Amino acid sequence: MSLLGRLRSLFQMPRGGGSGMEEGPTMKVIVGLGNPERKYVGTRHNIGFEALEELARRAACSGGRRARFQAAIQAARLDADQVLLVWPQTYMNASGRSVGEIVDFYKLDRQNLLIVCDDFHLPLSTIRFRARGSAAGQKGLADILKRLGTDEVNRLRIGVGPLPEGWDAAKFVLGKFAESDGPAVDAVVDKACEGIRCWVRDGIDVAMNRFNPGE
Repeated sequence: MSLLGRLRSLFQMPRGGGSGMEEGPTMKVIVGLGNPERKYVGTRHNIGFEALEELARRAACSGGRRARFQAAIQAARLDADQVLLVWPQTYMNASGRSVGEIVDFYKLDRQNLLIVCDDFHLPLSTIRFRARGSAAGQKGLADILKRLGTDEVNRLRIGVGPLPEGWDAAKFVLGKFAESDGPAVDAVVDKACEGIRCWVRDGIDVAMNRFNPGE
């Protein structure tokens, strides 16, 4: 059974017009990182979740959100492309458990996986795509790289910084945005959604050239 065929089965999607889906050679998986529980809503560490929520609002979603792979998952269509949106429910530092299950189940090619996460090294207005590299202190991404056994994983970092001098990084990212940050948060989430669409449509190199500062 093809990748999309298995996805249809997972979501109980009919092959006819009810889902509006067609067979295709690939499916892309977009994973937003964050922590479950209401107390983490609005924290800097959950901006990956927030970006994916906004993307889901803009996309043509197929069926309801389901619990699978230690995550909340939803099939969606971005323009002409079929994607799977994933919100791991393992808590940030164990994100690799969920992502590893998905990669193994779908035999997913790494180039079709994108991790969306926060980065306190980048200012709030900035997003940055990377095709490979270290986790740079982002523990959810670090756990994913360890589970997959490679650093060649596409990632989109969303700036939540800068980290104030003398602040503990863990406390900073688990803190909530100030009310005055609201417009900047909305703007960077919007930019992230546009960046993700570009990655889905054109690939990581185009996304890096278009959205990375100074590139």
